Amino acid sequence: MAKRKALDALRRGQTFRSKLPLLMEPDEADVNDPTDEAVDDRLRLIFTCCHPALSQEARVALTLRLVCGVGTGDIARAFLVSEPTMAARVTRAKKKISAARIPYRVPEAHELPDRLDAVLTVIHLLYTTGHTAPSGEQLVRGDLVQRALGLARMLRELMPDEREVRGLLALLLVTDARRSTRTDAHGRLLLLEEQERSGWDRNAIDEGHLLVLDALRGGNPGRYALQAAIAALHAQAPSYAETDWPQILVLYDALLKAWPSPVVALNRAVAVAMVRGPEVALGEVEALEHDGRLAGYRYLTSTKADLLRRLDRHPEAALAYRAALDLADNEAERAFLSARLAESADSRVDT
Repeated sequence: MAKRKALDALRRGQTFRSKLPLLMEPDEADVNDPTDEAVDDRLRLIFTCCHPALSQEARVALTLRLVCGVGTGDIARAFLVSEPTMAARVTRAKKKISAARIPYRVPEAHELPDRLDAVLTVIHLLYTTGHTAPSGEQLVRGDLVQRALGLARMLRELMPDEREVRGLLALLLVTDARRSTRTDAHGRLLLLEEQERSGWDRNAIDEGHLLVLDALRGGNPGRYALQAAIAALHAQAPSYAETDWPQILVLYDALLKAWPSPVVALNRAVAVAMVRGPEVALGEVEALEHDGRLAGYRYLTSTKADLLRRLDRHPEAALAYRAALDLADNEAERAFLSARLAESADSRVDT
């Protein structure tokens, strides 16, 4: 037994030494390797980078950059900071984790609570970066989406009893089920009400729905379970007009309590517009503008623009669409915003 333990320790040391260079520069071949072994290795590296010795933001940024292959500029956009600021954070985190020689392994059971939230955040941000690419010509980066789904499945195998792990996997499955319908044949972005629901992946939606039910059992669901429940309601509605917006708003109220984030408040405002009208929702969006935490966030200005358009306040809508266009780097989003800007400008002339 002692001999086996010694051999295991030697193997772990060799593995750590072989993987330590990845904490300095990502290995492109490994990042793109779809095999289970590569996914398992990547998950171990994620847990390594998510060590509690690092701040939460540093853990997530370091992991997205070095393990998941997300560009520094895209990470900076996710955190609403400048690219040089994010590059400096990643560099500091790399130096700290390398100097501390933090073990390359999945933590013991008693260590998991300190790291799990950061790991879930990494996988979720990796998925959202692929779901709507912050920059580039394509709306979706399928490589990042598949990587996130693989990691979420592997994490569920590792921690099958964690409700938030089930919630995250459900959220990814149900959201990604719409992937093929989010743009038309020419790459034009299609809003949810425009998408052909017969093209949605029903198997993924059904699998996600079962995971949502499991994640919600036991009371006090977490943020990923609640987000998954919202996504499932959208996916199960027979049509956009038949969406259960009042129930979605109830879930957003619960989500805002579980996760008091300005981004959640902004998403909730969309549901408010559908239940209580765009005027009420606009007041909430303007309050978020004054709050300042979403300064530079393109979806804040684009949501405001849409609400102004629905209220026939076209001159103001045109200004908001222009502001959103100035913040957008994804070409599919830019084309959509440009079209809406032109419509608002034409309506302004007509009136």
